[in-house]
Amino acid sequence: MLKKERYKLFVSHFSAKQPDAETELHYNNPFQLLVAVILSAQCTDKRINQVTPALFQRFPDAKALADVTPDIVFDYIRSVSYPNNKAKHLVGMAKILLNDFNNVVPSDVDDLQKMPGVGRKTANVIASVIYNAPAMAVDTHVFRVANRIGLTTGKTPLAVEKDLVKNLPEETIHVAHHWLILHGRYVCLARSPKCSICDITSFCKYYQNKNKITKILSDSELITKK
Repeated sequence: MLKKERYKLFVSHFSAKQPDAETELHYNNPFQLLVAVILSAQCTDKRINQVTPALFQRFPDAKALADVTPDIVFDYIRSVSYPNNKAKHLVGMAKILLNDFNNVVPSDVDDLQKMPGVGRKTANVIASVIYNAPAMAVDTHVFRVANRIGLTTGKTPLAVEKDLVKNLPEETIHVAHHWLILHGRYVCLARSPKCSICDITSFCKYYQNKNKITKILSDSELITKK
């Protein structure tokens, strides 16, 4: 199957099945999403959603967050991964948001990365979710699933990002990020992909290769028995 055809089938399938796919992080405004995404690095969305209600109540905006020390923020996020660093990042982010961006979460990926705790992946999430920009955030799910399906052979997150942005229709890029994440989170698991319940096996390169190997092994066993 040609790569172009695989992309076409991918977009067609998920456009019909999950046309409104979105982040599972809970937020009410761009500031809250920025905080949640910074916290979500190497942590589950479920855990972040448990932590953020109290955090947002205590720090409803960037000014409230910028006026405290990281030690105070730490008490609200102690159950997430790397709470010390993330507490420092949040306070630093809030100060830059106020001083450099007039308390408006920027849409530009480069501007977003000027804030502590905001790498390329986080910046792409904000740009795509808040501003529907054609930005592709590549986390472990996106990296794994895109390679397994056969949408890319990229060996680094940046290579995968570039491949996906180049080949996906521009208007689908912001939502395709969620298609890949959700498929990786609930079906195409890292250690044990649920191929038996997956409905994209007809164009999944991983599944097709797995079947070829299974057939070769089966044929080999038959020859040995003869």
